[in-house]
Amino acid sequence: MPQTLAIRHVPFEDLGLIGPLLAARKHSVNYVEAPTADLGALDALAPDLLVVLGGPIGVYEGDRYPFLDAEVRLLERRLTAGKPTLGICLGSQLMAKALGARVYPSGVKEIGWAPLELTAEGSASPLKHLHTPVLHWHGDTFELPTGAVLLASTPACRNQAFSLGHHALALQFHAESCGSSLEAWFVGHACEIAATASVSVAGLRADTRRFSAAIEECGRALFADWLSKAGL
Repeated sequence: MPQTLAIRHVPFEDLGLIGPLLAARKHSVNYVEAPTADLGALDALAPDLLVVLGGPIGVYEGDRYPFLDAEVRLLERRLTAGKPTLGICLGSQLMAKALGARVYPSGVKEIGWAPLELTAEGSASPLKHLHTPVLHWHGDTFELPTGAVLLASTPACRNQAFSLGHHALALQFHAESCGSSLEAWFVGHACEIAATASVSVAGLRADTRRFSAAIEECGRALFADWLSKAGL
């Protein structure tokens, strides 16, 4: 049975739409809670798929959250070995760091639903399925790692997604989350929402209702396509 390991940073940012796809492919899925787990004891190469999920902290905050450095080392070993790896939001930033790229505050909070601008390579990748706005929730960005292929941008953030061969995909945005599950985000990220003048719970909720049906279809297609290309 294929094994998927998902590294989670906060309980409500989980696999979302990816979970049922993995179940349909007969994957055994295990979550590791990054803040409390001994990440150094994990075998970076053991899972058939590693998914690193989002969270409200910065890759560069290893002094406050030492487990981040252990995650980077884990990803360095896995990516060097060419093993299937998916990073979402913070996970994408950790992948960029593990590949030697700089991760830093962008100076702009990108929170809410907005469309992507796909590159030519992105339009030929699994991201081609994203014909709808996606959820953005970050204030950091990263430089494109050496050897990586840029797949998508937005006006506020040039490097929204990159790939490395067929085995590694990093998404700054969220194509895995939609619907009522985001109510937990509105509570968990309440302080960040309140501190961002252009963002409100009412607005986020309205856009979530507007775009969730489309992203459920498009996001499922994106991840199913990528899993197949990664041999999973």
